[in-house]
Amino acid sequence: MITGILREVAGEKRVAMLPGEAALLKKLGPEVIIEKNAGLNAFSADEEYLKVEVPSFSRQEIFSRSDLIISVNPVPESDIDLCREGQVLCSVVNVAENSEWLGKARSAGLTVLALDIIPRTTRAQAMDILSSMATVSGYKAVLDAANRLPAFFPMFMSAAGTIKPARMLILGAGVAGLQALAIARKLGAVVEVFDVRSAVREEVESLGGRFVEVEGATEDESAGGYAVEQTEEFRVKQRELIQQRAIAADVVIASAQIPGKRAPLLLSGETVSSMKPGSVIIDLAASTGGNCELTENGKTINVNGVEIVGKSDYPSGMPADASKMFGNNIVSLMKILLDKDGNLVLDMEDEIIRGTIAVHAGEYVSDRARQLLNIK
Repeated sequence: MITGILREVAGEKRVAMLPGEAALLKKLGPEVIIEKNAGLNAFSADEEYLKVEVPSFSRQEIFSRSDLIISVNPVPESDIDLCREGQVLCSVVNVAENSEWLGKARSAGLTVLALDIIPRTTRAQAMDILSSMATVSGYKAVLDAANRLPAFFPMFMSAAGTIKPARMLILGAGVAGLQALAIARKLGAVVEVFDVRSAVREEVESLGGRFVEVEGATEDESAGGYAVEQTEEFRVKQRELIQQRAIAADVVIASAQIPGKRAPLLLSGETVSSMKPGSVIIDLAASTGGNCELTENGKTINVNGVEIVGKSDYPSGMPADASKMFGNNIVSLMKILLDKDGNLVLDMEDEIIRGTIAVHAGEYVSDRARQLLNIK
């Protein structure tokens, strides 16, 4: 079997596999090839891939030669026309947002492995690309905020007087939020964390954060650890409490998201107008609508002295390690997808494999994909 690694488009700097991870994949059996200059933006030239016997080819040749094609983001729709029936595409898909793309891939007879719907089980932890990339986002968001804030993060005591530590509010205690908490505490900030899931309180407090809880949250064990939509009564109480905490904060890191739906609106324009000039809001949920009412995806705006950064693509800005983590997740997935001869085997009895296959043989397969697409 031949596995092809594509060069990303539209400004994405990551690559699905660096040379080290490509070498690990080769050890599992398949031949591995890569599109010319695919790793260039992640600081890995074609010559580095050749050292591990991974040759480079044109994009057209990657599609014509490969049985399995791996990329970070879904290939452009125009590239689906380069595919042949039965070919396998493997990438983050964003099923709900890219339903038309997925429908076209299904109609073309392709198999699509959607890395962002891998079941979140203990066995699948090593394959969890969402968690890996959220780790990068949480880390970079805090460093970005620290650079933008016109004040120190830690407390300082000196002959010039005492500098109070910065106060941070984190909205959402998922992987990105918890990583942001850990980094912010290391930098000396005082951190409060809000989440509708009471189960994350212990994790927040173990990392040195103060858990902000609004009573009456709806929790759903079947959601696999994700947040779920809340009642209007709860949302009113939530907005009031978050407004109080945000007004007192120097930095807000917003990372609350609900898979397949618009990000919950947690910071109103009114709240922003009441925040201190010089405050910083980093909205990691910008690509799904943002947690802040005033967020503009991909833009940084200033409202009454408050800087609002709408940025969901921090992993692309740290392409070396983000690509390494992405590639390691792929290798872990391939360990259960490949047989001893390096051939792809789609065992539908395996919950991870079945849960990752968005479409196959003209059918929607994954229960998660069907749920996101409202397919009964």
